[in-house]
Amino acid sequence: MTKKLTLDPTPKTFDDFEAGEVLVTRGRTIDVSDLTTFAGLTGDHYPLHTDQQYAEGTRFGTRLAHGPFTFAIAVGLVGLSNFYGDAIVALIEVQGLRALKPVKPGDTLYVRAVVASKQVGDNPKYGTLAVDYSVSNQEDTEVMQFRQVMLARRNNEKESDQ
Repeated sequence: MTKKLTLDPTPKTFDDFEAGEVLVTRGRTIDVSDLTTFAGLTGDHYPLHTDQQYAEGTRFGTRLAHGPFTFAIAVGLVGLSNFYGDAIVALIEVQGLRALKPVKPGDTLYVRAVVASKQVGDNPKYGTLAVDYSVSNQEDTEVMQFRQVMLARRNNEKESDQ
């Protein structure tokens, strides 16, 4: 019996990405406990996220997920997909983050990520990837969008100072 070696994350570089390349992630259902955990981690205990009685009196009628939580779930879903492999060295910026619709407990989110552009910089070891994220719920309603700009390793050369 031959053992198969699986590398996680998959070796990948800037050069492996193409503008227009699309990833659609698996779904993740949001639970009330997720909101409570996120509030505890961040200290953001705003009652719209943590107090059901308060939230019932709002125009939403229930608790809502924190916007930064929705962002974090989107980034995590793409990360779990191994789309980037080990190519990413650093986050440069997040552009145009827009919360479009509320995310409620019971919603299942998934991400459509599209490589918008890639640019080689002055340093031949790295390139910049811009990836557009569209986060949608189980009804295919877009709830959030943003562009993530990242520094990626080039030419399969591993840097020694990650």
